[in-house]
Amino acid sequence: MKEKLEAIKNAAKEAVSAAFDEKEIEELRVKYLGKKGELTAILKQMGSLSPEERPKMGQMVNEAKAQLEELIGKKAKELKNAATELKLKAETIDITMPAKVKKVGKLHPLNTVLNDMIDIFQSMGFDVLDGPEVETDHYNFECLNVPADHPARDMQDTFYLGTNLLLRTQTSAAQIRTMETRKPPIRVICPGRVFRADEVDATHSPVFHQIEGLVVDKGITMCDLKGVLEQFAREIYGPDTKVKFRPSFFPFTEPSVEVDVTCSECGGKGCRVCKGSGWIEILGAGMVHPNVLKSCGIDPDVYSGFAFGIGLDRLTTTRYKISDIRLLFENDKRFLDQF
Repeated sequence: MKEKLEAIKNAAKEAVSAAFDEKEIEELRVKYLGKKGELTAILKQMGSLSPEERPKMGQMVNEAKAQLEELIGKKAKELKNAATELKLKAETIDITMPAKVKKVGKLHPLNTVLNDMIDIFQSMGFDVLDGPEVETDHYNFECLNVPADHPARDMQDTFYLGTNLLLRTQTSAAQIRTMETRKPPIRVICPGRVFRADEVDATHSPVFHQIEGLVVDKGITMCDLKGVLEQFAREIYGPDTKVKFRPSFFPFTEPSVEVDVTCSECGGKGCRVCKGSGWIEILGAGMVHPNVLKSCGIDPDVYSGFAFGIGLDRLTTTRYKISDIRLLFENDKRFLDQF
């Protein structure tokens, strides 16, 4: 039995020494020290020994068991440390290598210009409001002094969704909703998408963006309108920008004007961009028509106001010298990366 015990110890030591991973060392632990292991088997055979031999043999088995436990524990720790070192080595980051470039989104040029415009008008005390894109004829035309038989309706090719529903052709409809629910003084801008049945080309789109402005209070005059628009133009195009009003017609304002600014490309001297005139048209404006005030329950004998409508798409294309408005809607990453 002693010879057998020695043989088991020697075999175990050789096997443990040759073990190459934690799984194998665990298998050896079970083989030699487990409940059904080889040392346990020797203990079960001790019943065949004489009473004098049993204590000595039991001590030898326990000593062998302690030696193997220590040996296996030490080997298991070595293998674990070696595995950890290999893992850390495999996961080592070479800080001298170029980093992976993370692609991040950017503001669309339309949103950049819109944010700038909102900042400008908020600094002048304007609130920012929104309205529904699906409007009724009442808000889009009737309350804006454009009855069903008015020739101005032919100026706007409208997308009708039903007898009384349509896609709004102008954000002025949001101004009507504001005047119905607010009492003067009113000072708001209403940015948003609008829709007209235009042919798609470099300067036209069936979907575009407007920013409507509205001020209603006692004693509002054209001088107030001119002051607000001059301040806006200087903030957008530079401090030396000049503003020019030209007579025009809109059914919801009287008098009505088209607003030009000095060409930012040539400073008013005349160039290809402004077609030699030195001026670029940027918006339409005017004093709110008394009929519009009446339709919203505001007394035109007490209050007056002005309104203006800015084409955000045109403003963006002139600011960034974009030659084709369609580029703003195509989501071409090569184009958007430039901003």
